[in-house]
Amino acid sequence: MANSMRKAPVPTLERLATYLTHLTELNTRGVDMISSADMETRTGINAAQFRKDLSYFGEFGRPGIGYNVEDLVRRIARILKVEREQRVLLVGAGNLGSAIAGYPGLRAQNFHIVAAFDNNFSKIGRRLWDLDIYDTAELVSRNAELQAKLAIIAVPANAAQGVADLLVEAQVKAILNFAPATLKLPPDVVVRNVDFVQELAVLSFHLAADNTEQETAGR
Repeated sequence: MANSMRKAPVPTLERLATYLTHLTELNTRGVDMISSADMETRTGINAAQFRKDLSYFGEFGRPGIGYNVEDLVRRIARILKVEREQRVLLVGAGNLGSAIAGYPGLRAQNFHIVAAFDNNFSKIGRRLWDLDIYDTAELVSRNAELQAKLAIIAVPANAAQGVADLLVEAQVKAILNFAPATLKLPPDVVVRNVDFVQELAVLSFHLAADNTEQETAGR
């Protein structure tokens, strides 16, 4: 019980999400048991790290026997609060927003986008996959009924803060931000930023380092 009350580090929660994805697939295939060594093989995450991550939330598995896959899926899903449907608002109905709305992995993990919003009048009133696109100005009033606590921002950088302010007003408590902008939010609102260009720049650095090593070796 004491372990489950400790605040788990964010990297641990990220790894739990990775474990859940792999375990869900195994459960679908009818696999009953798995060991920490098996998880290391599947995920590339050290077996000892896997056991440590689980230890934040209590006792799991049986020594020498392993972990029941179905039980592990159920318990990790409960830890991440995805054992039940999580409603999500999507703000931005452009190319990125369309790709996000159509991604089947969201529903597979119980994330349900319940409404899409945009301020482009050529898009408002149209359909985005199975969603109606509403005017961003309606976000607060719409969410008074929908009661979503999660949101995805997929708008240009110059519009991101205004959208975030509306989401805060609409009582959204967690935001996944795809806009290349730093958001100013109240301390009770959690934000996760996804910057494709930043990630590509990091990858580019590693390519450059590899090329430098090759050039040095060739001299």
